[in-house]
Amino acid sequence: MKPLLTLLGLAIALGAHADDDVIKKVLTERFPGADIHAINTTPIPGLFEVYANSSIIYVDAKADYMLSGPLKDTKTKTNLTQKSLEAMQTIDFASLPLDQAIVTRRGNGERKLVVFSDPDCPFCRGLEKELALIDNISIYTFLYPLEELHPGASAKADAIWCAPDRAQAWSDYMLQGKLAAPASACATPVRDIGKLATQLGMMGTPAIVFSNGKRVDGVIPAAEIESRLAALSTQAVSTQQ
Repeated sequence: MKPLLTLLGLAIALGAHADDDVIKKVLTERFPGADIHAINTTPIPGLFEVYANSSIIYVDAKADYMLSGPLKDTKTKTNLTQKSLEAMQTIDFASLPLDQAIVTRRGNGERKLVVFSDPDCPFCRGLEKELALIDNISIYTFLYPLEELHPGASAKADAIWCAPDRAQAWSDYMLQGKLAAPASACATPVRDIGKLATQLGMMGTPAIVFSNGKRVDGVIPAAEIESRLAALSTQAVSTQQ
């Protein structure tokens, strides 16, 4: 009986792997721009969850049919799509190269968050206005210019990084539109940050990463950022007790 069960388990595992291969092959052929990071089963037999291009879609085993979420559990009212998306986008905060970020500190600077930002992204400017309302924080800004969307943004990112006071240069440009000329040309981490963002599956800016690794894409109000930071502080205190 045991050998039979072992073979059955192996067959199921191989079948699931085969579905993954089929799904990835079909989707990349039919959607050349698809960047597929993960394929998982769902509670619904024959329905697969695909994480691609920073979003989740659902397909059948042959990827002939596709649905977009949210997928919800009617018993628990859980948004399964959102739960999976948060898990997929969780980042190891400690692994981020903070030495390659512009550091803005206000107050005691105890609370921390990371922002991936494009100097010419209007949404990034909107986020900067919200962040300016928050005190007692250290903000680590990774310069992530999307040159294909904003030609010339990379040169501006380099100029800001090479300025005598990077944090001030960043603030002046994002909040006032004043771009300071760099004191001199210097080596910048902009290209390396671009590679990192791609590895993390980021498709746009801005993107916020909180100290627990949770990522939020787009602009959120200062009140929501404060709420998330407060929750993290409460968790930290509870852990220490």
